Amino acid sequence: MKKIKKSCFLLLLMTFALSVQSQVEKGYFFEGDEVVFEFDISEYKELTKHNSNKKLDFEDLDIYEVAIAGDFNNWSRKKWKMEKVGKNRYQLRKKIADFNDAFKWEFKYIVNGKYWAEPKEDIINKSKLTYHNKFWKDVYNMDLFTITATPDGNARFFLPAYSDATKATLSGTFIDWDKEGFPMKQTDKGWEITLDLPPGRYEYKFIVDGKWMEDPNNPDKVLNQHHTWNSVLEIYQEVTFLLDGYEKAESVILTGSFCDWDMNAYPMHREGNAWVKRLELTGGKHWYKFIIDGKWITDPENPIREHDGSGHINSVIMIQ
Repeated sequence: MKKIKKSCFLLLLMTFALSVQSQVEKGYFFEGDEVVFEFDISEYKELTKHNSNKKLDFEDLDIYEVAIAGDFNNWSRKKWKMEKVGKNRYQLRKKIADFNDAFKWEFKYIVNGKYWAEPKEDIINKSKLTYHNKFWKDVYNMDLFTITATPDGNARFFLPAYSDATKATLSGTFIDWDKEGFPMKQTDKGWEITLDLPPGRYEYKFIVDGKWMEDPNNPDKVLNQHHTWNSVLEIYQEVTFLLDGYEKAESVILTGSFCDWDMNAYPMHREGNAWVKRLELTGGKHWYKFIIDGKWITDPENPIREHDGSGHINSVIMIQ
């Protein structure tokens, strides 16, 4: 399970958003191309006053404002105010594309600008604060995961056998190695789950009844800091490189960081009025140039260029 073609990242953003709220995650759900943050008083046990250890029950507070603060807005208590949509419910909608540079975010709801809502014990997508002081040692944040399980995803994970196991989950870099992971479905032949992942390189493991293990069917793996193995998955996106004109050129070559600047790696061919080459690339930044009858040029149609530190300027393409 190494190469999976991904032709359009925008399509990914539209399809990986599920409209049905998972039983695992609370505080948000996906609808179309939006993430909908929803504050429902019934899902929170109490309030903590900002910069104090004072606890308060919801019935003791007259709520007139709810906002959301998190990694995504620098923990501002005022920027992302929510709209009241029911007696005890508030919502705020944001585009999924605004969260595509990270797969996990931490957030909390703040009431009346100074009371932080504390999630109940049965809410799984919560994590203890990574720093501690006298005020926050027993406080939890909510987790937002922008990768979800969907039958229409582009990455299928399968663990054969283990019919006697009571639980199997998938964890990895795409969920910040969360130990709860993605619950897998048991079938007659084993356990499976399908995710929709952006182009990129991912490491992952299965957790079977609490025991972490690499994918036995995937030979691509790397040693981790615990001296065990992580399985590796690469998601690719198809990219079309075009160079208009140059009808009289005898040879046009595409080269770049994705082939270690090999001068013969990717010969281009004519399609109409352009030289064309289609490649599958992993996520991230790639540098490239065209070689026209031995002469190196940047892409004249791409204004994004960077110096390489050695006196050269290269065209840049970002795969997200």
